[in-house]
Order: sequence, then C-alpha cells, then structure tokens
Amino acid sequence: MGRDAKTVTLRRLEDAGVIAVLRASTADRAIAAGSALVEAGVVAIEVTFTVPDAPRVMRELRSRHGAGAIVGAGTVTSVEHVDRALEAGAEFLVSPGHAPAVTERAVASGAATMIGAFTATEVMAVLAAGADVVKFFPGGLAGPAGIAALRAPFPGARFIPTGGVSAANLASWFAAGAVAVGAGGELVPSAAVESGDLDAIRARASEFIAALRDR
Repeated sequence: MGRDAKTVTLRRLEDAGVIAVLRASTADRAIAAGSALVEAGVVAIEVTFTVPDAPRVMRELRSRHGAGAIVGAGTVTSVEHVDRALEAGAEFLVSPGHAPAVTERAVASGAATMIGAFTATEVMAVLAAGADVVKFFPGGLAGPAGIAALRAPFPGARFIPTGGVSAANLASWFAAGAVAVGAGGELVPSAAVESGDLDAIRARASEFIAALRDR
C-alpha cells in the first residue's frame, strides 16, 4: 500500500469521524452488524481479531460495500495478525498497545496505523516508531481531558480515543483535540450483535451520526 493510499485512508477516517469497533462471537454476526452500521452511515469499521475468522469478515464487508466503507483490522497484537489483515484487504491497522515487532511490521506495510498509548512515555514511543495515529486507550480512564493534556507536548499528533466514547460525550472528545473517535459497546452493543437486532444497531449508529453533525 503506497503513501498516497495511506494518506487518503487517514483523510477518509477523519471525515468519517466515528470508527465502529466490531466484536462478535461469530463471523456471520459480525458481517451482519458491520453491514447494518455502514447502511446507517457509520462507514469506518474496525473488525477486531477477537472475532472468529476476522479476515473473512473484512473481505466480505469490502466486497459488499466497496468504496462505501473503510474496513480495517483491530486488536492487532501479533505480526501474524498484520499479515492476515493485509491479505484480507484491511485499509488500516489498530493495535491496543505498542509491541515493537508488531508496530514495525504494521508501519512497514504502508497501511494506516493506529497504535495504543495512554501516557506521555507511551505516546513518545508510538510516534518514534512511525505510527500515523495515537489510539488513546483506554480513553474512559482519563476522559477527554487526557487528550487535551497530551496535545500540549504533542501538538502534531493525531489522537483517536477508544473506550468511554458515547454519542452523549462525542463532542467533548473532538473539543479536546481528537481527529476521530472509536466506539465499541456504546455504538455496537454486544446484546444486539448476538441477537441479530440490526434495528437497534442502526438506531445507535443514527445517534452517533446526529452527534457528529451537531458537535
């Protein structure tokens, strides 16, 4: 994946505003939930490697939605995850933390990379390793004030929080300096995913889209 493609992906993620963190007990449930999100307007989908056969989910969502969705891999915690995600066509790679070998492979791939960090020391390590985005995780522990504090010494860094993000507080994250947000259970409730309640997922998606519009 070339530099231009990565730049386009990063811009599309920022334009999308919300990245849905998708978890499910089966690949088919993840595919159904991911499609419902895209159809409701949440077009950036992070398929986590906690989903069984996550690469199949990535391939199917890309096949169904094409350029209408931005499909990436989450919970990338091994070099094998990086390779499998790329083979499946993932456009971005998200890791909850910085494991040097994993980050190195992800950065070298040319895909857009989001690497987890929570402290200033961790942010320095992530940026030095070449990550495109600092995944501020777990965001709920510090709230938007955590990003605001880190932006002072790292004004050029892109921060995307995950954890503790809801439609109700979305505007506060952006006001603190986030370029986009990642949302899991608040956007894609596990009960709705597991029961196949796609209307509930679409309703949550609509709430987030409205919050984005009104921020």
